[in-house]
Amino acid sequence: MRKSLIASLALLLATSTAAFAAGASDGVVKIGILNDQSGVYADFGGKSSVEAAKMAVEDFGGKVLGAPIEIVDADHQNKPDIASNIARQWYDQDKVDAIMELTTSSVALAVQAVAKEKKKIDIVTGAATTDLTGKQCSPYGFHWAYDTHALAVGTGGALVKQGGDTWFFLTADYAFGYSLEQQTGDYVKASGGKILGSVRHPLSTNDFSSFLLQAQSSGAKVIGLANAGLDTSNAIKQASEFGITQGGQHLAALLFTLAEVHGLGLQAAQGLTLTEGYYWNLDDKSREFGKRFFARTGKMPNMIHAGTYSAVTQYLKAVQKAGTDDTEAVAKELHEMPVDDFFGRGGTVGANGRMIHDMYLLQVKKPDESKQPWDYFNVLATIPGKEAYIDPAKSGCDLVKQ
Repeated sequence: MRKSLIASLALLLATSTAAFAAGASDGVVKIGILNDQSGVYADFGGKSSVEAAKMAVEDFGGKVLGAPIEIVDADHQNKPDIASNIARQWYDQDKVDAIMELTTSSVALAVQAVAKEKKKIDIVTGAATTDLTGKQCSPYGFHWAYDTHALAVGTGGALVKQGGDTWFFLTADYAFGYSLEQQTGDYVKASGGKILGSVRHPLSTNDFSSFLLQAQSSGAKVIGLANAGLDTSNAIKQASEFGITQGGQHLAALLFTLAEVHGLGLQAAQGLTLTEGYYWNLDDKSREFGKRFFARTGKMPNMIHAGTYSAVTQYLKAVQKAGTDDTEAVAKELHEMPVDDFFGRGGTVGANGRMIHDMYLLQVKKPDESKQPWDYFNVLATIPGKEAYIDPAKSGCDLVKQ
């Protein structure tokens, strides 16, 4: 009797182990949303990105391969060392299968390095540097919502065409800012414009006066704000106080989203040109997601929130198609599957991990043009994905066959 019981338990254990190997390795699929939840980018992504991820899980049915799907989240405080420590704990101890969002380029690069070492998936929606799919690419790393090249092509290209052919950059002093300044500057020069200078400011500074005075004295037609979140909003407010736009210089918010426009208000933001990968009022599918998101968060989503929903959904589809949450198998599916949702709209993933999808050139409406709450943008143009993003073969990623 005892031998029979032992044999039955052994068979059950073997069957369960085989099932886990073929499906969810530890009986659960766990996704971590790691981002800034208390600092300069809290409105940019923050807790609202966590809600977007939860929406994706609920819409997927809450399970994949018969296993429950869990979302965990943490605040990395925009510090690469804190982010790396959280990522290691999540991957090693907490059995997290994939980490996503990753606002702040320095953080995203650090976590992608950990993910590569651990052979785990990371999908970036909140950071912008093209290095993620360039010289620091990973076979397990994916870049989803936007990047500095797409922003440069959109906003930079539009303003040069409108006569803004001399530029001065006000740049956040870290990897994202450098990349955005370089990408936009290269595009401006290639279009016949000139760069008159630049100045770098600390992340989360409250006083832009000395930096704005340098930009003002340059005489540049366009002051490019190579920053994001509250830094961009504060720079715009203080530029208005200095009379910079009244004096004829144009502010280019190179990374500005619906969340920041809402915080700043149409009176201050009107006329700004910007580039996003999603707008809630674009069409019926975008509005449907936007309204559901608003019901949960009290705000309309920007491209970070919508991109996080898309990334989580695509990851779960890849797990489903692979029949396992094994990293190699899932990464293969993520590279091969088209992105068929309201965000990606038939997007494709390059060998370097860059999801290539259309972007939108937008202009902030004047207050009297807005017809309803959160009706902030006029869509000036659709930028095809192949134009917005670097050709993977030219990205500098060593995973791409030349």
